[in-house]
Amino acid sequence: MEALNIPIKNFLTNPIHIKSESLDFKTAKQIADLKARELGSDPMLLAWYEGKTGEYTPKTECGAGDKPAWIVYAQSRGGDITIDINNEEYIFIYKSNPK
Repeated sequence: MEALNIPIKNFLTNPIHIKSESLDFKTAKQIADLKARELGSDPMLLAWYEGKTGEYTPKTECGAGDKPAWIVYAQSRGGDITIDINNEEYIFIYKSNPK
């Protein structure tokens, strides 16, 4: 079950904040991919969230209290790079392979 009244930022671990002018999903993902590659070789995208629409992936039922399931999924699978673009407009969680 998704949390409705708790800001997503409360559940993110050490997010990297990026500000950019108006973006679509494709451009936001490209920015996040580049940043993730700076931090780890061959990072794997585990989950994403689009604040404008409320869409997210993966669609899963795993959960821990009020924490959104897509965050639980990514963090439980080693997600250690979190990119937050434009204050939760887009969030991407990656698993890194440290350089």
